[in-house]
Amino acid sequence: MALLPRVLFVRHGETDWNVEGRLQGQTDIPLNALGRYQSEDVARRLTKLLVDPAKSRWVVSPLGRTRETTEIARLALGLEPKSYETDQRLKEITFGLWEGHTWAELRSKFPDAERARDADKWDYVPPNGESYAMLVDRLRPWLESITEETVVVSHGGVARALMAMIADVPSHEAPRHDIHQGRVLVFENSRFKWH
Repeated sequence: MALLPRVLFVRHGETDWNVEGRLQGQTDIPLNALGRYQSEDVARRLTKLLVDPAKSRWVVSPLGRTRETTEIARLALGLEPKSYETDQRLKEITFGLWEGHTWAELRSKFPDAERARDADKWDYVPPNGESYAMLVDRLRPWLESITEETVVVSHGGVARALMAMIADVPSHEAPRHDIHQGRVLVFENSRFKWH
């Protein structure tokens, strides 16, 4: 892939399901109080990273928690809160029938599932769900369309897929990276760095 313009990736702020350890996937869960604070903190970080926040392109997953994160951050930056693009391809990886469950619940209902997924997180497909390999296929056309510095507000699974796609993180390592809320992951020159 040709060298991309700088991509500033923001994971949505915390939700109650994050706190409970529930798999959210594409289930639409709102931010909690800490998640709203994290969204304001992202704005402070972006102030230091963007020359002119008003001139950057903003592309966002259409799920509520990412839109809420974006609108809080944009407001804190003095920008029109709703002036951003959404793209369906930036939705979180779907966990299918597992969404809404904790890992403890899944271990009790499907004792072999977690072991099977842990053995190959990249290619494992939960029931009615999606693998990271499938997510990469969904993201590739979107990533190839990036022509200017872009702020992306999306999800942890998307960040891990982008690590593999942009920064050549091996597929067996990418799904194991922690993706922080309230921080900015900058992809530049085929590398990534947290801010």
